[in-house]
Amino acid sequence: MKPYLSILSLLLFLLQAAGCASNTSVVTKEPAAATVKAGEPSSTSPAAVVVPGKVINAIAAVVNDDVITLHEVRRESQLAFKDAEKQSPLDDAARSRIRRMVLDQLVEKSLADQKIKELGITVSDEEIRQAVEDVKKQNNFTQEALVAALAGQGLSFVQYQSQLREQMEKLKLVSMEVRSKIQVGETEMREFYEANRAKYSEGDLFHARHIFFRVTEKSLPAEIKQTMKTALMVLAEAKSGKDFVELAKTYSEDPAARADGGDMGRFKKGDMLPELEGTILAMKPGEISELVSTPVGLHIIKLEERISGKLKPFESVKTEIENDIYRRKSEERFSQWAKELRSKSSIDVKELKGLL
Repeated sequence: MKPYLSILSLLLFLLQAAGCASNTSVVTKEPAAATVKAGEPSSTSPAAVVVPGKVINAIAAVVNDDVITLHEVRRESQLAFKDAEKQSPLDDAARSRIRRMVLDQLVEKSLADQKIKELGITVSDEEIRQAVEDVKKQNNFTQEALVAALAGQGLSFVQYQSQLREQMEKLKLVSMEVRSKIQVGETEMREFYEANRAKYSEGDLFHARHIFFRVTEKSLPAEIKQTMKTALMVLAEAKSGKDFVELAKTYSEDPAARADGGDMGRFKKGDMLPELEGTILAMKPGEISELVSTPVGLHIIKLEERISGKLKPFESVKTEIENDIYRRKSEERFSQWAKELRSKSSIDVKELKGLL
């Protein structure tokens, strides 16, 4: 049985694989990252509509019988520039590479759209309605809140429905051309499980004690000096073999630690303050740390026990494994399918030097 993937997660996969620009799981209008190398440009010059001193439009590429215009490339490139500039400023060479990758995305989109028409793929109004409800549920939106959020992105509700229809058509295309040809067997899942035992193991458990000395931003220099002196003295005693529990009961400024000998209980990675966790992860059972500084004060840590995480039963992670393998195979199969589709198509990418 194939693993069930929701409309939203499948759309996300489709967007990543096919380079589509929108994402229905959140109300945004950001471009997907381009990852496919653009085709080699032909030596043919692009047809262009020109006014004195300015090119109004030109043919950037011809994909079978469809035309991609210079205007489309520029429009999508501006969105990609904004996204890329969030990471770092762009120079002319970077902008040129992005434009070429955007052009290639538009070629891939044109091929997909043509295949959708060829196969007679359609999306009903009821499917669109359900997809909208899924988006509202995931974002905890009312209809009014969704419309307002779309308006903030410069989209009307009708435009958003049109985007959803286009995405879901591509989803059905992927399902027909890719997903239906993929199988994941029991033996394959068990082999994956054995090869990735660390991934399916529960995290280690730690049992530790601490002695706490309070130091805050409001502490006076003389108080900090005295606290540090006491802490170093207690640290020396702990490392010399003195009973850690008794030291905690005597010197710790944490009332709970005084009562239980500094027992921190059992915890997993991610449960502790980062400063304490970093120290504890590097310790061996029975080891005593140096002074550890946190925003609330100084700590001396003793790691009492480290319990290795247990491997989760195969049956409890079987669905997760199936989805992992299925997604990987889907990506590989889609890449192969897209390559085959492109090789069977007539694609003429124009020489746009000086126009982009």
